[in-house]
Amino acid sequence: MKIIDVRCSTGVTGFYFDDQNAIKSGALMDGFMYQGEPQTPKFNAIRQAGESLSIMLILEDETIAYGDAAAVQYSGAGGRDPLFLAEEGKTFFEQHVKPRLIGRDVRKFKANAEYFDSLKIAGELMHTAIRYGITSALLDATAKANRLTIPEIVRKEYKLTNKHYTAIPIFAQTGDERYANVDKMILKEVDVLPHALINNIDTKLGRQGEILKEYIMWLRNRILAKRARETYQPILHIDVYGTIGIIFNYDYPKIFKYLKELSDIAHPFTLRIEGPIDQGNREETMIALKTLREMIDADDDVNVEIVADEWCNTFEDVKYFTDHKAGHMVQVKTPDLGGVNNIIEALRYCLKHNMGAYSGGSCNETNISAEITTSIAIACEASQCLAKPGMGADEGIMIVKNHMQRTLELIRRRSS
Repeated sequence: MKIIDVRCSTGVTGFYFDDQNAIKSGALMDGFMYQGEPQTPKFNAIRQAGESLSIMLILEDETIAYGDAAAVQYSGAGGRDPLFLAEEGKTFFEQHVKPRLIGRDVRKFKANAEYFDSLKIAGELMHTAIRYGITSALLDATAKANRLTIPEIVRKEYKLTNKHYTAIPIFAQTGDERYANVDKMILKEVDVLPHALINNIDTKLGRQGEILKEYIMWLRNRILAKRARETYQPILHIDVYGTIGIIFNYDYPKIFKYLKELSDIAHPFTLRIEGPIDQGNREETMIALKTLREMIDADDDVNVEIVADEWCNTFEDVKYFTDHKAGHMVQVKTPDLGGVNNIIEALRYCLKHNMGAYSGGSCNETNISAEITTSIAIACEASQCLAKPGMGADEGIMIVKNHMQRTLELIRRRSS
């Protein structure tokens, strides 16, 4: 089955591009926007509309395969590629990529994905967003050409021997509505919650960590008071964007003591803290998370897990953090890895080496990218899967959960 035509259209994402450097430097919110000037190249405001490029592959039988080029909310930060602008991406795609897609056989995925993921134009790899979109469309094309679901294609081509397909725990994020959106998650019994977006010290963490302590206490009590059944026992997962390291001046014993206090407050729920320390580069951040994990693992009274995120931008980065046991879980931040073939490899590597495999991504994606990466998470049996896109909670939960259940039902039909 070959590609006979390729079309693309510019679009919007489920959230926005945010200048993380400006926000972490203390930029204040003004309604839904931010005050001040951006600090990261290519941004024209601290918060601006997210953009995507939808790639459509038309196959010989007129079947259409879809993939969306999209980038994360905090583009240009933490070693990531710069801001992805859809019109720029469309011009580049039509000039350099489209001619290479026409006539390509899509019955197999892996070789096609590896070709485009490693393709260099003028000596440089393509933007991660472009590679993400192309390989997503190619994976969808292979599934449609073979009349199978994406998880079945992934397991077949990567020789995964798992016999059963099961639902993956879903992790939902509140955005800045960290109270009202928690109630939504409790009502829908989300497996992992609430992310909480703790990206500002003075308004969300506290100079001594006191604001976050109060929030986790409220979160714990809210679940206990409002859950419909006692068996609902979600994991509490909070992303702090390196701010804990800042307030304790990177003093590991003080950070460890604070994490222990947080875990005590969260009891009886397991607590995960994502990105407690960001040292501004890969090696020092790895060492920091490795050190914290060792301290936590040595104390049986601490029920907290560390999640690596910043500086885990590529498959090689994921391997690096996993090999050094830098944290208990690694977020495979799907758009950052470029080709979705790298997502497959990264999740498999984490699980093979006893590291939690979080199939993540960004609120700043699309329904198409969310569905494709959810399918990959199912195939690889990821530890958890992000509800995306958007920060309204309901939309991301609906897209990911419903796609997961539809896919599993189709697989069950075929297997029976």
